[in-house]
Amino acid sequence: MTNIVGPRAVFGVIVPSTNTVVEHDYWSARVPGVAFRAGSMHIPNPAMNDDAGFEALLGQIRASIDTAVRDVLTAEPDRMVMGMSAETFWGGVEGNAAFEQRLRKQTGLPVTTGASSCRAALHELGCRRIAVFSPYQPIADREVGRFFTEAGFDVAAITGLRCPTATAIARVAPERLRAVIAELDGPGVEAIVQVGTNLSFVTLAEELEQELGKPVIAINTATLWHALREHGIADQVSGAGSLLRSF
Repeated sequence: MTNIVGPRAVFGVIVPSTNTVVEHDYWSARVPGVAFRAGSMHIPNPAMNDDAGFEALLGQIRASIDTAVRDVLTAEPDRMVMGMSAETFWGGVEGNAAFEQRLRKQTGLPVTTGASSCRAALHELGCRRIAVFSPYQPIADREVGRFFTEAGFDVAAITGLRCPTATAIARVAPERLRAVIAELDGPGVEAIVQVGTNLSFVTLAEELEQELGKPVIAINTATLWHALREHGIADQVSGAGSLLRSF
């Protein structure tokens, strides 16, 4: 199911309508012959300034995902990528597996999610003790921590930026992210993981890996890496961290 701009692969990407970062990060990798077709999950109310607001946001995602998938399938993609991470961590390991199963059944395609991609990336990098940060509220951070713990990782610390809206996530400055990572990092932490796909972190993660001397995983890098490698595309990509450059 390839085409002229994507002779090697066309990935369908499902993103919230508020998200401006996922597509930018994927296209910026400039993987020759790989194209992306995004479908939007409509978010009429982006507020998520407390736990109830975050759950309401997930409700909007769940109400609109079928339409987004329907639209993407008209482009005849080769794989589906879930470009929104919180839903893929919800319910822990079993919740993620159930979500992937539903999406595979609905589309008939292989599926990449943020939760599975981060797990696979950490295994590939040989890291077990991790620190995690997100743009989320506490209710979502608990689900993220649950997934990683159930997946066999030792979560040394996890924190959320408590962004008030889904659109505010894309406005978090690098200085704020550096401060959060400085608080999370420690001598026993083997890797730092970022979740929340509308958080612009790929370039900064590359810089921090060099400075900290340990893996720093941006979730958009992890999902792109997973989609490429599972699809048999082994291109090495520079500027997006050790994962895409070396594995």
